[in-house]
Amino acid sequence: MSNQPSLLQQFQKVRKHSETICAPLGIEDYVVQPIADVSPPKWHLGHTTWFFETFILAPHYQRYQEFDPQYNFVFNSYYETVGARVIRTDRGNLSRPSVSDVYTYRKYVDERMASFLEKEEINSDVADLLILGLNHEQQHQELLLTDIKYILGHNPLFPRFEFSFPLTSRQEEKTIKSIPGGVYEIGFEGSGFCFDNECGRHKVYLDDFQIHTSLVNNSEYLEFIKDGGYKDFRHWHAEGWDWVKTRDASAPLYWHSVDGEWMNYTFDGLKAVDLTEAVCHVNFFEASAFAAWKRMRLPTEAEWEVAAAQLHWGKRWEWTGSAYLPYPKYRRAPGAIGEYNGKFMVNQMVLRGGSVATPEGHSRKTYRNFFHTPHQWQFTGIRLAH
Repeated sequence: MSNQPSLLQQFQKVRKHSETICAPLGIEDYVVQPIADVSPPKWHLGHTTWFFETFILAPHYQRYQEFDPQYNFVFNSYYETVGARVIRTDRGNLSRPSVSDVYTYRKYVDERMASFLEKEEINSDVADLLILGLNHEQQHQELLLTDIKYILGHNPLFPRFEFSFPLTSRQEEKTIKSIPGGVYEIGFEGSGFCFDNECGRHKVYLDDFQIHTSLVNNSEYLEFIKDGGYKDFRHWHAEGWDWVKTRDASAPLYWHSVDGEWMNYTFDGLKAVDLTEAVCHVNFFEASAFAAWKRMRLPTEAEWEVAAAQLHWGKRWEWTGSAYLPYPKYRRAPGAIGEYNGKFMVNQMVLRGGSVATPEGHSRKTYRNFFHTPHQWQFTGIRLAH
């Protein structure tokens, strides 16, 4: 017999983990939206539930009765195909539905999903949708941790978040790997799940390059700061330099200079910067500027994937020097599911690897994450190449 968990077991495990993440929150923490990029935890819990209701139960479970007709407007994120929605900047204004209402919604949908998965014959298309929904919720689990940290990290009291999973990392021994030039193949292959933006395995030509096996740590980044890295335009892209001047930027997100000492907000509260940890919460501008200061560069996503087996990765999402664009054989899926990745393939940069906040088993070497260049709030770091 196979030891592979059933679809129902996989579903219940993923759904439980989202609520485990939120368990230490106070009610007030669920509804805060300090900036447009941060969604309230309550919204994440509702949106991931809406996904299963909208794409699986409503079209495929004949006995299903919609929980609340207004929730499609409240919890739709960006799916134009599915209809109107609350604009992203207004998610923090949703005092209703209450946190209790959202948990009731989750229970309602979870019970009907269990009935559906136990009693109905699930075809391959629905099974694929379910697996996509689980991976979608795992993405939101990482966003939950990211957004919770931003919410609490901008609370003047710098409160602790009693989360039982390790969110710090220790550096491995630093070495440099030389990768010979040649023709390589990148992109997903084999069985198992992947997102559509990973598909279309194809050939790339790479010149000889060297890549560091470990990430840049706080000690190294502090040297950049002390050397006036944020005050010297020569290290920065023009848009990055504008960002520095507009924000009066001087350090990674969550770093604070207190009485001449650099402090860092963590889920354990405000602590002295741990010099041995991989630097975190830097945007593309900062990563590129640091690399330029070191007279190096960021790896391309193809270089990163080719070298991945020889790298220590998975502690920070790693900025690459590659724009987020479709692979040559990419085909956008029809309908709402086609909106998942394809329409975002502009004005963003690729990140590779995973982070300490990524759910176990969710990432792989072909995974293509992507963010806009000014974003710091994700668990992002720096790897050097030359």
